[in-house]
Amino acid sequence: MIPIQPLASRPPEISVTTPISQALDRVKRVLFQPFDLGRWFILGFGAWLAHLGEQGWSGGGNYGGGSHHGGSGGPNFQRALEHAKDYLTSNFWWIGPVIVAVVVFGLALWVLFTWLNSRGKFIFLHCVALNQAEVVAPWNQFAGVGNSLWRFRLGLGLVGMAVMLPLLALIIVPVFKMVLRGAPNAAGIVVAVGALLGLIVVAIGFALIGKLLADFVVPIMFLRGKQCLAGWSELGGLLAAHPGSFVLYFLMQLVLGMASGVLVLVVILATCCLAGCFMMVPYLGTVLLLPVLVFQRAYSLHFLAQFGPAYDVFPPAASPLFGVERGGAGIAHI
Repeated sequence: MIPIQPLASRPPEISVTTPISQALDRVKRVLFQPFDLGRWFILGFGAWLAHLGEQGWSGGGNYGGGSHHGGSGGPNFQRALEHAKDYLTSNFWWIGPVIVAVVVFGLALWVLFTWLNSRGKFIFLHCVALNQAEVVAPWNQFAGVGNSLWRFRLGLGLVGMAVMLPLLALIIVPVFKMVLRGAPNAAGIVVAVGALLGLIVVAIGFALIGKLLADFVVPIMFLRGKQCLAGWSELGGLLAAHPGSFVLYFLMQLVLGMASGVLVLVVILATCCLAGCFMMVPYLGTVLLLPVLVFQRAYSLHFLAQFGPAYDVFPPAASPLFGVERGGAGIAHI
């Protein structure tokens, strides 16, 4: 007779649907029980910092100017390129320094925004997990782990640039040469397509790393007060033990992302695009999107809490999964 394993000793079942209702309940408690406009603006500032530099992607669209298949289109385009080349050559004495200045300024902004964003992630997590509208206290409390996150993200960004820029060059250079010749080239097409596929794979890989970092490594650092690499090491153990659960989590995130996008679109259309205009204002737009942002943050936290009390960032009374007190080792419970 096969012994039946006691229920209490069974490993927890990891669900991707249960955290949805828990996250919705968290949204109600944080934002609507009671509704306080001043509280929304404080929470909105934390959310704005947490997403600084991650929004406002420009839609790469159609820049007009359809293709020229006429007899004069190619030569005209080539003459325009020759004029541009002559202009750059004769004016490089001032164009070169301007380009360098713009690049340096852009890198400085990236470093600054990444620092603010890294600190903001802990502020917003603190507000959602503890149901408190605070900025100054968590800014100071999580300075160490926030700076560790910032350093890791800077290194990750530099690695990403080192990998992606050569791939971009392998796409642009062959295409540019084919445009100059006015005729396709089999070798150039093969190189460009191969580089494009490689770029897509690398971009997806870095996107997954960023998602794991924001959704799970940051909460682990929040709880333990650990540095970023230590948080990754602990998350690696969870990934190795529950790979299927994390795959389902990412699939559910795709579904939730599409549902959130549809919901935002419905609100924009229902208000005759007025809400959309307000959402384009950086800080105000974040305040209006707070229900979506709180839900997204709470969903990942409730998913992580299923791995045991040591991964539950919520206070014991607020945790629907574990009603016992946890030994006070976490940073969020100090």
